[in-house]
Amino acid sequence: MKALIISADQFEDVELLAPQYRLLEAGWEVTVAAPTTDPITGKKGYEVAVDRTVAEIDPAAFDLLVLPGGKAPAVLREDTAVQAITQHFMDGGKPVAAICHGPEILVAADRVRGRTLTGHADVREAVPAAGGDYVDEEVVVDGNLVTSRVPRDIPAWLREVMALAEV
Repeated sequence: MKALIISADQFEDVELLAPQYRLLEAGWEVTVAAPTTDPITGKKGYEVAVDRTVAEIDPAAFDLLVLPGGKAPAVLREDTAVQAITQHFMDGGKPVAAICHGPEILVAADRVRGRTLTGHADVREAVPAAGGDYVDEEVVVDGNLVTSRVPRDIPAWLREVMALAEV
């Protein structure tokens, strides 16, 4: 199984690292993609190697998409390659895991309409404006989409991500 994590500088460190290591521990092949192949640095200073640029990604080659939060989604949401990858996963019913500000990418890709999700309080207004239903809950599963709000929600988020990904 292959997972794709898309992020950029200023990601929320634990929201990228926890799913990366959990998936590796479960035997998944994990690829980190970003706008460039330069290492990315989290808000707390943790540096992560980038395997490929988002422009090089063929989303058909992956089984799971992870969208960590932090400040990275504010940059990524404007990237048309990131939007196309997100649309591929959402339209194909493949598992998508987003946390914190990660749902900003789903909004930009126009893939929250008719969906129920959660995220950081900062996305509370953007989700309904894009046709989705925002709820303030630890974790929300809506079909192929698993969302959470903040780092303290990671255990519940990853439990549901792994359950959905193993289907």
